[in-house]
Amino acid sequence: MTLTLPLVFVGMPGSGKTKVGRLVAQALGVGHIDTDALVEVRTGRSVSDIFAHDGEAVFRQAEADAVECALRSGGVISLGGGAVTSARVRELLAHHSVVYIDVEHDELLRRVTQKNHRPLLRDDPDGALRRLRAERGDLYEAVATHTEASDDGPATEVAQRIVARCASVPIIVKVGGDRPYPVIISTGVQAAHILGGLRPTCTKILLIHARSVTDSAERLADELTAAGMEVRTEYHPDAEEAKTIDVVAQMWNVAGQMRLGRHDAIVALGGGATTDMAGFVAATWLRGIDVVQIPTTLLAMVDAAVGGKTGINTAAGKNLVGSFHTPTRVLVDPSYLSTLPDADLRAGAAEIVKAGFIRDREILRLVEQHGPQALRHDGEVLRELITRAVQVKATVVSADLQESGLREILNYGHTLAHAIERCENYRWRHGDAVAVGCVFAAEIAHTLGLLDSAAVDLHRQLFAAIGLPTSYSGASMADLLHVMSTDKKVRVGRLRFVLLEGITHPVVRTLTPEDLTEAARRVGIND
Repeated sequence: MTLTLPLVFVGMPGSGKTKVGRLVAQALGVGHIDTDALVEVRTGRSVSDIFAHDGEAVFRQAEADAVECALRSGGVISLGGGAVTSARVRELLAHHSVVYIDVEHDELLRRVTQKNHRPLLRDDPDGALRRLRAERGDLYEAVATHTEASDDGPATEVAQRIVARCASVPIIVKVGGDRPYPVIISTGVQAAHILGGLRPTCTKILLIHARSVTDSAERLADELTAAGMEVRTEYHPDAEEAKTIDVVAQMWNVAGQMRLGRHDAIVALGGGATTDMAGFVAATWLRGIDVVQIPTTLLAMVDAAVGGKTGINTAAGKNLVGSFHTPTRVLVDPSYLSTLPDADLRAGAAEIVKAGFIRDREILRLVEQHGPQALRHDGEVLRELITRAVQVKATVVSADLQESGLREILNYGHTLAHAIERCENYRWRHGDAVAVGCVFAAEIAHTLGLLDSAAVDLHRQLFAAIGLPTSYSGASMADLLHVMSTDKKVRVGRLRFVLLEGITHPVVRTLTPEDLTEAARRVGIND
């Protein structure tokens, strides 16, 4: 039996429903709800207090209400041991995946006597457990779509066996640092994945999205609303037009109208412009609230949405106003790429190849082996390339969130790329510019004796293999140098370039304009 979301755990008191449920939720990248805890949140009273003062019948009614609410979340749900005694709960569980965790009596008795806070087990745990099993055993089996035996082994083993039966198990890349978060790579983003990244006290969500994904935004908004959230959707102008202070001010106004609080959240759905701008809104509203990033372009999946950089453009340059604000999670759904134009798919792949040159030779091997077929949106090769590129960025960002050292290597190819974008008034795609920038950096490294000619040729070969440009002649070197002089990577008036001292061995060098002359000529840039 294949298990699907929402996934519900039932079983005797002490069977490990909550512990196993949390582990499974983490593995699936979704939220976890314990209905006993939800009852306490909804009523403002403890389970013990409700039992003592109102009786079991009142508690069961509150519990059934909590089960109905939890099922709308679409995540992993752990029910109290007696929930199945309610006919309403059994009806609610029909047609859902329900796992019965079955534990032998002696093991169960050992567990509950170690820490007994359950109202029904305080006086005679052995007798009470036997009575409860006799009363509820058939009910557990009746609602269950799968029974999982548990013994005195670790809960992680039980969770792993259950996860193995699930229909879709995501790849989870962990980003470390002061505020660690997961990048969850899975087909089919649902409200449950978003809710797993929110605080339990979150009640409102501002969903900022690109116009092109309006249908997806409305679907997610409906799911989140059904789960009990107050949701407002707002779309923004296309591409770089989204990254202006006027658009940010518009989003601040909406947040104010919603009375978006410190425990509430922003969800960003779209490409890199969306994730950059919405992340900046989250970073600045009330001095920082939670944001869940859902990138829908390849470029955003492997670069913009991961790492915590947020920002907008000004007349002085690209991304010169911004902040570091880590998301609570990033949800990467490759199925969004099915409608992405081929040119945008190729442009996003530039950041993947870049990641290969600075950190992961296997990326280069896969691109060399598969060529343009590596970019099939429904292929396993692209999924692996996305995962590897995200892992490269996660490793670097985990060690250096605020670009004080190691993170600078992620700018490989970007010094020239940003200048090209400015000179072309952002009509060039970022990835196209990065491809030329990486070839330019390789040529500089070769000129300085850091990189051999074969490695330079490999740059041209791999970028060209997936349809990306390797030369540029749209602006003079003088114009490009003028723009580069305003780049964030300039130090004391001198340009800093990330270069390769051999593939996967990036270094940072401070250069003069004269150091760039030969490399510029080799990529087609005129004096």
